[in-house]
Amino acid sequence: MTKFGYFLSSEEHGPDELVRQARLAEEAGFEALWISDHFHPWMDEQGQSPFVWSVIGALSQVVSLPVTTAVTCPIMRIHPAIIAQAAATSQVMLKGRFRLGVGTGEALNEHIVGSRWPNAAERLEMLEESIEVMRALWGGRQVSHRGRHFTVDTARIYTLPDTPPPIFVSGFGPKSTAMAARCGDGYLTSMTDPDLLKKFRESGGAGKPLMGGLKACWAADEAQGVRTAHRLWKNEQLPGQAGQLLPLPAHFEQVSQLVTEDMVGRAVPCGPDPERHVSAIKPLVDAGFDEVYVNQIGPEPDGFFDFYRREVLPRLRG
Repeated sequence: MTKFGYFLSSEEHGPDELVRQARLAEEAGFEALWISDHFHPWMDEQGQSPFVWSVIGALSQVVSLPVTTAVTCPIMRIHPAIIAQAAATSQVMLKGRFRLGVGTGEALNEHIVGSRWPNAAERLEMLEESIEVMRALWGGRQVSHRGRHFTVDTARIYTLPDTPPPIFVSGFGPKSTAMAARCGDGYLTSMTDPDLLKKFRESGGAGKPLMGGLKACWAADEAQGVRTAHRLWKNEQLPGQAGQLLPLPAHFEQVSQLVTEDMVGRAVPCGPDPERHVSAIKPLVDAGFDEVYVNQIGPEPDGFFDFYRREVLPRLRG
């Protein structure tokens, strides 16, 4: 049976509010949490970007839900050895309920250290090598690694969980999806693409868990919800490679001017009609996702959680 989780948006909320929303999510009946890992928000209007590992530590003390990063990029901004240590500590603090979601990242977050932004094929190579590094360090031994992209010099992680965190790999195209199937313990995506799910299963992912996510905007009326979703997350509707290549929130704001409210209204379930939300989530359930995560857009999370507790989650589970 599909589990339903809540997606905590680090781009839109500060750390204390994320912790508060996590508690509300558990009280509302959500069964797990995603949390985004960003250095910048996508657009200045979103307005936040706390350090995800500090927030995860706080979450471990206030909720009993599994937590997954959606997603961490362990190839540039932070070396995979440091991500391995952070994930191991998170797994200890969450008592085995942490899942490390990883992907090849965006220039938006990774360019800040001044490195060249690699092409997609090279980033996939880097991600695969980073997974090798992290798993080696979780083995508890001293690790030295001289790879094509990363060096690790006599490193050992001393604070280790009983079971290493599973690694869920993000995939948005056939090559990344095949790599996710080959290297990951599971797959996560915000795209409901049957062809990619088929590719994942045929490339070695059959039987591995699938996580999918989407955005919603509960509001008192649909038009208000569409306006809020357009104001804060119109960048979600940008096609192609823009999301991986643009380096600054201002650039996303500029190109997002091409996205209309009508485009957002068609793509995002907005307003107070529970059937609108259920009909947006059901395709992920029907596609075979084991876990589906919903993110509320905007400044009304309390209304969203009450609405989903009363109107949406019972319909999905019924």
